[in-house]
Amino acid sequence: LCFAGDARVRSQTGVLSERRGSYPFIDFRLLNNTTLSGEIGTRKKVKRLLSFQRYFHASRLLRGIVPQASLYLLDEDYLGQARHMLSKVGMWDFDIFLFDRLTNGNSLVTLLCHLFNVHGLIHHFQLDMVTLHRFLVMVQEDYHSQNPYHNAVHAADVTQAMHCYLREPKLANFLTPSDIMLGLLAAAAHDVDHPGVNQPFLIKTKHHLASLYQNVSVLENHHWRSTIGMLRESRLLAHLPKEVTQDIEQQLGSLILATDINRQNEFLIRLKSHLDNQDLRLEDAQDRHFMLQIALKCADICNPCRLWELSKQWSERVCEEFYRQGDLEQKFELEISPLCNQQKDTVPSIQIGFMTYIVEPLFERWAQFTGDTPLSANMLNHLRRNKAKWRSLLHKQHSSNRSNDHSGQVTGSQEKTLNEEETP
Repeated sequence: LCFAGDARVRSQTGVLSERRGSYPFIDFRLLNNTTLSGEIGTRKKVKRLLSFQRYFHASRLLRGIVPQASLYLLDEDYLGQARHMLSKVGMWDFDIFLFDRLTNGNSLVTLLCHLFNVHGLIHHFQLDMVTLHRFLVMVQEDYHSQNPYHNAVHAADVTQAMHCYLREPKLANFLTPSDIMLGLLAAAAHDVDHPGVNQPFLIKTKHHLASLYQNVSVLENHHWRSTIGMLRESRLLAHLPKEVTQDIEQQLGSLILATDINRQNEFLIRLKSHLDNQDLRLEDAQDRHFMLQIALKCADICNPCRLWELSKQWSERVCEEFYRQGDLEQKFELEISPLCNQQKDTVPSIQIGFMTYIVEPLFERWAQFTGDTPLSANMLNHLRRNKAKWRSLLHKQHSSNRSNDHSGQVTGSQEKTLNEEETP
């Protein structure tokens, strides 16, 4: 198990890309920062810098120096607006981007502190507020703010969605305080220390995490282990019996591992079977846990079900992250992964495929589980409207391309064909 020590140091430095063999060390944060990457220049300097980062952070941890929470440098008007937004945290049109600005980039910490209080978890589990805050700051800081998509704002957005799902009557009537705490913690930490690249990239670059987890749910395992490391380091649950904390750690793992998109069909088939047979018994802890897994999966990919103004921002962010991976693959002469080629994979086409094959099947089953609730109906309506808008944008792109073709401009594919025809 990779719970503490070295794993925590790696997560704090952001060094998640040691390649073996002929591949160089890569710090994704540095490569995403064009200014820094231009200044570094050579592989030798990168290695020296990363070694210094490891030593510096390790020495701080060994001396017991814990990173302090960032100060809230906000005036009363901003704080008042943030508090007003929290009063509507259960609304589906909650604007997490605005909330993050109002909290000076502390949306995840602020949101979780509020939700733990709203759900009575602080009192029920006798949690120390200072320790809780320190733990949440650790989680928030272990997200890479340089990532366009997989960052702390995404974690806060998923947590807010999870809160909405936990309030659905079909589920809420059976949930225990432990279920609620697990659901919120898993949502907050489900992508912690995400490097901004996907599992196939880690595997083909022979990343140490891929070897550690034998190419199975590599990122999800890392998110889980990192979370457990922070829980233990913060001692948030140290006052609880050992068997209770062990159970919490295992259930957190089960929830976070369920977000692996490669397991989508596995969960859909099981959910369909339960719904068709009407054999879900939410009085049973095992069935409740399964539905928490489904709820977290929904929360993780709920962006297409948001208002268009919010959904579009998330779509552009995730595609930007894909394109950055593609640029990285191209730079190091690797095969460009699917959806990561900015010249071929457009945002509308990516989103339409994602909605059709991943989002719609899951949310239609979720709506079948919850019944015709206002939230489920609202999400499906947004999903259909957003898909129609992406189709319209895709049609405009195709029309524009055809117009360029007719105006005498030669497209890339046409140029290739002409070159082939001219070749003897």
